Amino acid sequence: MKDKSKSFINNINRIDTFSPYFFLPFILFLYFFISLFDFHRFELFDVTVSIWPAVILALICYYLGVYIIDKLQWTLPTFGLSKLGKYVVHFIIVLTAIGLIAYILMIIQGSVGLSDESVRRNLDPKLNFLSSLLWFGVLLLISYKMIREEKMTFKKAAVYFVIFAVVMVLFLLMGYRTPLAIMLFTGLIIFHYIVKRVKLTWFITFLAVIGIAFSLFGFLRVVSEDTSKEFNNREQPDITHLEEEKKVQLITVEQKVNETPKWMRALNGEMVTGHIVLSKIIQYTEDEGYLGGQMHTGIISTVLPGEQTSPRMKVTEVVNSLSVEEGKYITRPNRTTTPTFIGQLFLDGGYLLVAIGFLLYGAIVSLIYNKVKQAGVKSFHSVAYAFTVTLFTVSMHTGLLDLIFILMLGFVILASAIIKSDKKQLKI
Repeated sequence: MKDKSKSFINNINRIDTFSPYFFLPFILFLYFFISLFDFHRFELFDVTVSIWPAVILALICYYLGVYIIDKLQWTLPTFGLSKLGKYVVHFIIVLTAIGLIAYILMIIQGSVGLSDESVRRNLDPKLNFLSSLLWFGVLLLISYKMIREEKMTFKKAAVYFVIFAVVMVLFLLMGYRTPLAIMLFTGLIIFHYIVKRVKLTWFITFLAVIGIAFSLFGFLRVVSEDTSKEFNNREQPDITHLEEEKKVQLITVEQKVNETPKWMRALNGEMVTGHIVLSKIIQYTEDEGYLGGQMHTGIISTVLPGEQTSPRMKVTEVVNSLSVEEGKYITRPNRTTTPTFIGQLFLDGGYLLVAIGFLLYGAIVSLIYNKVKQAGVKSFHSVAYAFTVTLFTVSMHTGLLDLIFILMLGFVILASAIIKSDKKQLKI
């Protein structure tokens, strides 16, 4: 029995944890599987519409995109810009310098959002936008430096990790988790291909630790809010209009939810909320129809002059429109809602847009992975692949709705396309 168990674990560990065929689909499935442990929250928010047809369609289309590009052995075209490939690193250095200046200016202004939610909500939009170039540039430069090492040792890897950690702490002060997640997983993928293969069992352990840490980070951020401030108001909608039976039912379900300690609910709270939001989005479109592009045009409109409604704020309006009459807010007013990438696509165009979006996801990831297979892991293409697959995976929860992330993604894909491949590099 012991030998069989050991053999099973060894077979699992032979899987390339970060290949296009495994990493993203595994995270997507795990995300929604964990969300099933809802501790009565589905009942509280009256989740009746199944998300699984959309999730299964997304997975099928993603695999189609990966498989077709893999079998055809296609890679990214150069767009006629191959001569500019030698300047990519120089351009990244310039971006990093711009990000550093913006970050310093934010710190001088006292923009430390970790300790004060009101600061995080009122960061200077332009400086916040530009400061992201700091962690982006450092991430690409350090990763590229790692893969160009003639011999990567654990000592050298530790030095690079310390540099990563310093930059992550800098952005932890801003109070945002997404850059930290992108840096962590991009660095882990680089480590996997350059230093030592990350076995699947190790990765699952790492994933559990990071997932719990990020969940508790969000939980502590909420419990430490100053509730005297209006945007931290936790009052729920008026329920005086509800029938007595409905009021009793609502109170009963709330009691069921509260039987589970808050910290325990927080462990998978993000996943459960993502499940609820996706279900409500599908339900909303059944009654009101699709937004027909408002979500995605909103990515650009938010940087235009004047008051604009961000895509995530639009999601808040959509999901709350279905729950407020029942006496509950899914998201507190004036707060944004992460729609999951499936929800983002579904709200704009239903199953068709979900299919197209995930087909493109699979195709793009596979195009870059083919570059890595051709040029070997000791090339910029490994960095591009690690960043791209990480950003796509993180967007499974957050949605891909931030202009800065889309620009970063576009830059990395273009850089991978125009940088010449050295056929003599070590293969995967």
